[in-house]
Amino acid sequence: MKIVFFGTPEFAVESLDAMVKAGFDIAAVVTMPDKIAGRGHKLIESDVKRYALEKGLKVLQPEKLKSPDFIETLRQINADLFVVIAFRMLPEIVWGMPPMGTFNLHASLLPKYRGAAPINWAVINGETKTGVTTFFLQHEIDTGDIISQEEIDILPEENVGDVHDKLMALGARIVVETIKKIEKGEAKAIPQPEGHHIPAPKIFKDTCWINWDKKAEEIHNLVRGLSPYPAAWSPLAEEKDPETVMDVKIFETSLKDFGLPNGSPGDIIIMKNRLFVSTGDQPIEIVSLQPAGKKRMDAAAFLRGYKPLKFLN
Repeated sequence: MKIVFFGTPEFAVESLDAMVKAGFDIAAVVTMPDKIAGRGHKLIESDVKRYALEKGLKVLQPEKLKSPDFIETLRQINADLFVVIAFRMLPEIVWGMPPMGTFNLHASLLPKYRGAAPINWAVINGETKTGVTTFFLQHEIDTGDIISQEEIDILPEENVGDVHDKLMALGARIVVETIKKIEKGEAKAIPQPEGHHIPAPKIFKDTCWINWDKKAEEIHNLVRGLSPYPAAWSPLAEEKDPETVMDVKIFETSLKDFGLPNGSPGDIIIMKNRLFVSTGDQPIEIVSLQPAGKKRMDAAAFLRGYKPLKFLN
């Protein structure tokens, strides 16, 4: 059975590596074109491309997925199955090509969290469970029939980076199992149940802004759901110049009962080299953060160099 793999980031590499180690015939790997980035304007290769080249796999990097040349190249490969993980939306002319179908690995328990950022939104929304799903592609994004699904716990203090790594490993195993089911004719795909859809749109800067009027638990989950990347942020005024604000990224917070009075949202409380902020219901502790232009640091190190006045909404 010949397979074409579609993927771009690190999350997809784990599954591709598992497929290679399982001995599957990877006829080609399709990934995003190289990007120019940084001050040196260097070409940056995707994680999937770097891995594929290391393993001597054929790499395709189409600018346009409907390009006649790309479509003809895929046809000539004559693959039986396409596997898609963390890639662009495929046109039907592509996903409808292989006789055994095209399946996607999605990092949520579909039909919940359809969209580009399912791991982030599961943590932001305070979910205690998430998982991975393999499903056959069809016209509407993330709506195809489910082949396999498995869940994991989201622990109270885990951030999106922790959950990402757990799902990456779980997904790799499920992808291999799914391919074996399809190869043996044992894949019994079932339609997704209706009525449980939660959107998981792409994360933008405005998504990451902290509204201190919200409850401490909501803020804590937002920070967890965006840490370590792209990170929640808030404008901060300092005592030395209250009119000038700087953006501060916040990576880690704590929700313990500190026995402190809650002031107006955004008010800062400093106690024994610890940094607390009033919210809509109770103070929250800032454990680690990053002032604009500086490195990430713990609150004690931050307080040695700054005199924060108030986080602003």
